Amino acid sequence: MEDYQNENNVKNWFKTSITAKMLVVGALIVVLLIPLLFVQNLIEERKFRQQDVITETNDKWGNAITLSGPILKIPYKTYQEQRVYNKKNEDYDVTTKEVIKTAYFLPEQLDITSTVDSKPLNRGIYESVVFTTNIKSKGQFPKVDFSGKDIKDSDILWDKATIFLQTSNLKGIKNTIEVNLGGKTLAMTPVFGNGNLNTITSTVIEDYKDSASKSMAFAFEMTVNGSKSLEFIPIGKETSVSMTSNWHSPSFFGRFLPDDETKTVSKDGFTATWKVLQINRQFEQVFYENFPNLSDFAFGTELIIPVDEYQKSERSAKYGFMVIGLTFLVFLLIQLVSKIYIHPFQYLMIGLALVMFYTLLISISEHSSFLKAYLIAAIAVLGLIGLYSRSILKGIKFPALILASLSALYGFIYVIIQLENYALLVGSIGLFVILGIIMFASRKIDWVNN
Repeated sequence: MEDYQNENNVKNWFKTSITAKMLVVGALIVVLLIPLLFVQNLIEERKFRQQDVITETNDKWGNAITLSGPILKIPYKTYQEQRVYNKKNEDYDVTTKEVIKTAYFLPEQLDITSTVDSKPLNRGIYESVVFTTNIKSKGQFPKVDFSGKDIKDSDILWDKATIFLQTSNLKGIKNTIEVNLGGKTLAMTPVFGNGNLNTITSTVIEDYKDSASKSMAFAFEMTVNGSKSLEFIPIGKETSVSMTSNWHSPSFFGRFLPDDETKTVSKDGFTATWKVLQINRQFEQVFYENFPNLSDFAFGTELIIPVDEYQKSERSAKYGFMVIGLTFLVFLLIQLVSKIYIHPFQYLMIGLALVMFYTLLISISEHSSFLKAYLIAAIAVLGLIGLYSRSILKGIKFPALILASLSALYGFIYVIIQLENYALLVGSIGLFVILGIIMFASRKIDWVNN
């Protein structure tokens, strides 16, 4: 009889004690973090799957584009003395060995105009942004001068002179590239290479020695399929780049940014221009022996999707703990005010319904816009919790309060997700207001006798 009475006392304590209720609700919130964590892992998995598909799609269409050139390449002879010890003479025999090296001359002037036509490319439920760019390049090479190396004219292999381009995307090129150099047309062919940039070199420049004593104009045009980004290496003593595109969300990156006076970005596209002088970068206009990798000096534009569906879902799921905690707090306050007993199992069902919001959001947003998916998932969860609350709380007033609170909370989270620069500020202010409302609503609760 005494055991039975003690058991009833424990049950009554759980039903009437506010401490017990808060402990149970807190424990349930911690338990619900487990399925919430699974949801966040699901979002990560789907996001990685999307990236794999986009990478595969872009690889078939054309990858990111980096372009450098044209660069004038002229071989020359050098001589090395070799000393070999002769035991018979007990002296060193001196021989001279001929070694072929190469000089690289960069343009005096380089002007590039690029028109980027972007479009979406779909594969299954995933979409990537690809583009086709038409690049027109012109400029001039300076007078060839080997005086800095004290190389004799007779040692310069003028009949081996060529020019070359470097690009990261050979597969995407859609036209036969020919370089017009001083009125002569030079056909370009690819050369095998293991670096990040592939080389396209010209045929031998005939009779170049006759033209080397003066500057020489060049021009070429290329059409390339690419994705993600387009960038250029400023090899000219004075490099000017102009880029025009119909893409609405560019991200300018690299060593140099476009001029603010000429840069325009709108929903219909963007235009940008760059001007880079030799003094702005840390390399000279002539290289001997080896041509270095100048990719660190590249600049250009990345075509980005500001916030895609998975990023939005991921940001939304990060507020899951707050949504569950605040919803449970509203139910707890209603329970304290109305004296209606809510079983821990009922709290658990409500929490699982809140977690289901995110799985609905992910699955629907893969086939529709994020706004539509958010509205459908929110309405479904609000309807489910509203009907369930109606059966628990035996009335209209408290379920209506819960629906209004959840609707405001979901609306607030959606607004934060859409913001980028002010998300933290708006979120902090919103949470401060929510805390103030809760403090005001709970000010008259008798925490001692409950």
